[in-house]
Amino acid sequence: MFKKKKQEISQEEKSQIELFENAQKRIKQKKRLYIHFVIFLIGSVFLIITNIVLGIGDKTKIADLDWFVYAILAWLFLYCFHFFNVFVTHKFMGKKWEEIQMQKLVKKQHDRIEKMKNELKKEEIIKAQNEIYKDKQLKENPSKKAKGLTIIVAAGEDNAIGKDNDLIWHLSNDLKRFKTLTNGHHIIMGRKTFESFPKPLPNRIHVVITRQKDYKAPDGVIIVNSLVEAIEKTKSDDQPFIIGGGEIYAQAIDKANLLELTRVHATFEGADTFFPEINKSNWREINNVFHKKDDKHKYEFSFITYEKI
Repeated sequence: MFKKKKQEISQEEKSQIELFENAQKRIKQKKRLYIHFVIFLIGSVFLIITNIVLGIGDKTKIADLDWFVYAILAWLFLYCFHFFNVFVTHKFMGKKWEEIQMQKLVKKQHDRIEKMKNELKKEEIIKAQNEIYKDKQLKENPSKKAKGLTIIVAAGEDNAIGKDNDLIWHLSNDLKRFKTLTNGHHIIMGRKTFESFPKPLPNRIHVVITRQKDYKAPDGVIIVNSLVEAIEKTKSDDQPFIIGGGEIYAQAIDKANLLELTRVHATFEGADTFFPEINKSNWREINNVFHKKDDKHKYEFSFITYEKI
């Protein structure tokens, strides 16, 4: 027990030592650049005096220019290269400057670590919420392990879901929830939705619906010509997800067993894609988690789960 505690303390000290060593290395890089600059100035003056005052090599010219001009230009190039590698933007202020720079570097590292910790905490909260919901469902319906076809969507109060084949908002927790829920499953989508991705999403099997008979897609992407065919291709999955767009949602809403909705509590002008109206006589709400807006979330929103009645 005591040995374990000692090891944890030594690891923390080691990380702090590494942090300060990196700061010292950065400071030394910038001091060397400053020294290089001073030597460059002195050296340039020396070359000029050697040629003009002492007359050494005064008859040596290249393209009507004295040799020392080329020597200074070559040295200037080396200094610029050194400058570029170090990325210096501040003057060097001796010990005081070194202390300020070290404090900045330590703060930057500390802020970065805290940011990573907060991101991990939020992701763990979302995972925990999903796990609690899964456990609750299994307790209520122990024989029903497979959820079946699931629609996942983020929609505004007016059911707006997009504009110009893109989202109207950016909600960090919603994206993380989407990743957590769909991870390891088939995701069914229309061609335009698929083309809005920079590349296929990792650890998911993409099923793309398109009317184009010769549509080309990366290896591993399944191409189908109808929603019925897409559902047929995902029979091995206990919970395939419908992820858009508007036309696919409209076709799937009567076929789905579960609806994972992120309701964004705002209305959006200019939207051109909408989610179909949810018929409350066909769906019952079984889970609802509200989130206030904050620095990373411009709008209030709720994670709502509906089950087909």
